Amino acid sequence: MRARRVVFVAFPGVQILDVTGPMEVFSTATRFLDTADYRTELVSTHGGPVRSSCGLEMATSSIVDLDGPLDTLVAAGGQDMDEPSNDEILVEHLQRLACKAPRVASVCSGAFLLAAAGLLDGRRATTHWAECDELAERYPEVEVDPDALYVQEGHVWTSAGITAGIDMALALVAEDHGRRAAARVARQLVVYLRRSGGQSQFSKLLAAQSADSEPIRELLAWLPDHLADNLSVPALARNVNLSERQFSRRFKHEVGASPAEHVETLRLDAACRLLETTDNPIEEIARVCGFGATETMNRVFRRRLNTTPGGHRHHFGAGDHVSLPEAT
Repeated sequence: MRARRVVFVAFPGVQILDVTGPMEVFSTATRFLDTADYRTELVSTHGGPVRSSCGLEMATSSIVDLDGPLDTLVAAGGQDMDEPSNDEILVEHLQRLACKAPRVASVCSGAFLLAAAGLLDGRRATTHWAECDELAERYPEVEVDPDALYVQEGHVWTSAGITAGIDMALALVAEDHGRRAAARVARQLVVYLRRSGGQSQFSKLLAAQSADSEPIRELLAWLPDHLADNLSVPALARNVNLSERQFSRRFKHEVGASPAEHVETLRLDAACRLLETTDNPIEEIARVCGFGATETMNRVFRRRLNTTPGGHRHHFGAGDHVSLPEAT
């Protein structure tokens, strides 16, 4: 078993979770997988303590002194990328190390560092959704995908904001050791190994949390536990004591999607989670998630995810599943 060297690049104001989230994935893989041995390092321009955006300091070594073979080079992000992107020493040595690394990655706005080093020219890439327009404007040679959790273009990986770095790191472990090994790491970290790179980073489920009115907020909190109920517009309108027309208009305004679209997203998300974490029959999952017939769930998976429920389970299922209790 060969140790894999993973080098993280930091700077003053770095977002600490961009470093510690992916780093913990590699550390957990080393501790719980017999086949994994990751050696992580943290570097900055001159080395020494680096204060993160939340105020915590991290010890780093100098990127100038870093030499020898490495397997993965990861650029972390931060709230203000102007200074690190204009740090000629940092960018120069980032280019130098990238030439030696079989795999280069960025977390969140760390994509600006890779772009400043010319490593994203002619490639599709992503970053935090709020920074995508700026990345595209500043580096027109980069094809920015504003809606992906992470993007792999050859040996270069880029990821969206913060926790998407964990998703990307799990994908890197899967590339090195297989999907089941990555699933074991995900279970140890108590996260779902379910978010593929093509999944939207600006989730409708997250956007829905910003609903303004109390009836809509209460309805949104109630919905995930009642997916098998009648969730038609008339039924939901009665639930919040509004007319169908008034309900539909207010829901679309506050949530950014129609009631039917939001309910379908909830059911799809629940079905994906059960396909990945249980061995329950697809027919049972279709029922408890409110799709009714299996064919209805198949159509939604093909339209929304370009796959089938069985294909999704094959690709993202972790093995060693548990059984889902019978729904009442």
